[in-house]
Amino acid sequence: MENTTSEFKQNIGLLDATMVVAGSMIGSGIFIVSSEISRSVGGAGLLLLMWILAGVITIIAAMSYGELSAMFPKAGGMYVYLREAFGPLVGFLYGWTFFTIIQTGTIAAVGVAFAKFTSYLIPAVGEDKIIFDLGFFSIAASQLLAIAIIILLTYVNSRGVKNGVIVQTTLTVIKLVSILGLIAFGFLWGADAAVWDANWINAWKLSNLVKSDSGVESVTLAGLTAFGSIAIAMKGSLFSCDSWHNISFIAGEVKNPKRNIGLSLLLGTILVTTVYLLANLMYLAVVPMSDIAFAKSDRVGVVAAEMIFGGWGTIVIALMIMISTFGCNNGLIMAGARVYYTMAKDKLFFRSAGELNRHAVPGYSLWLQCAWASVLCLTGKYNELLALVIFGVLIFYTLTILGVFILRRTRPDIPRPYKAFGYPILPAIYIVVASGLALLLLLFETSFTLPGLAIILLGIPLYYILLRRNNAVLNVARE
Repeated sequence: MENTTSEFKQNIGLLDATMVVAGSMIGSGIFIVSSEISRSVGGAGLLLLMWILAGVITIIAAMSYGELSAMFPKAGGMYVYLREAFGPLVGFLYGWTFFTIIQTGTIAAVGVAFAKFTSYLIPAVGEDKIIFDLGFFSIAASQLLAIAIIILLTYVNSRGVKNGVIVQTTLTVIKLVSILGLIAFGFLWGADAAVWDANWINAWKLSNLVKSDSGVESVTLAGLTAFGSIAIAMKGSLFSCDSWHNISFIAGEVKNPKRNIGLSLLLGTILVTTVYLLANLMYLAVVPMSDIAFAKSDRVGVVAAEMIFGGWGTIVIALMIMISTFGCNNGLIMAGARVYYTMAKDKLFFRSAGELNRHAVPGYSLWLQCAWASVLCLTGKYNELLALVIFGVLIFYTLTILGVFILRRTRPDIPRPYKAFGYPILPAIYIVVASGLALLLLLFETSFTLPGLAIILLGIPLYYILLRRNNAVLNVARE
């Protein structure tokens, strides 16, 4: 039986923590979702606005989140904050949803994206290479590759947090340099004044772009439909900004967590928001708006790279996305297991998940997460997994920021080395915007949001079943 330890080791400094934040955020989204955003809102100005709004909302959340991380500098992150603010039921609902769709769904989506772009270089692992087919269910080579990468990164992280952090920092630096290089080459070699000027015609006209036999048509939007299109557009940009809070899950392994977690959240989210905005400005300088909106399989990054580098563009962008998604999944896998560890300590998850292995990491949690994320790789495609994840994310982010208000009133005695910037106005703005987006997605993306809502609600009876079991065990022990 593998030797275990009872305490986390604090091996993560400020630079590594910032790289966990940035590396977990930057996956494949910046190379893909601008297409759907463009189709949903129509204009170049509105495309940029969707990215700016997502970045601002994320930075506001990160600044508010810093107060909570300084109050509770321990493993578990949002699960701990929700438990302390709203009680164990809400904390469990988050942990349950986190395991079933939020973290594992994101890991699966990023793994699928890695495989999708690997197939540019190795066609044998493409989505069209079916390995197993029953008619109603099939398995493609790309899905098996996504699972293999998840297993590999789980193994690396099971050997100690230091291994995971080294991989994370190295790959994040590489991907940041690569993306900034693509942006620079785009402006220097690929920029076309005629394309830029044409893209800014009707830049602020809210419309759906629709492809027809006569070309690309613009359908003007108004009323509730307009808000629905904005919500659908924001789905992609927010998903690309998601996972910024992953560093809080491994708070028990961060040096000086009361300072470094909040600071890394701020630095990481500002860095990524800036990179995303520059990337989209480059797209608009290089690629016509119609080609952004209707890039093949939404791969706008590929279109831009081909216009910049010619025939080598596909290879360049494929390598970039492979590095980006590989590093992103490393951060997601490393951080997620700490939530299940903390839940297990509260007797709300498998008991074995609450144990650390001899490398001082929650090995059982890592492999449980690996198993379920692998199952999700077999059941969904990138866009489907994205839509399923973001609804649950918005609900629990909103509750977490609301927790700042509640804990100010109910727990004023807890030291707050850092307080939410702009309180109460900025946190309140986040709550209103995130709640509105969640409601609009519930109305306009029902095929994905309703199953997500059902999974969240399913956690309520499950919580009471676990509570009854724990009470029964406790009574037996007393007897």
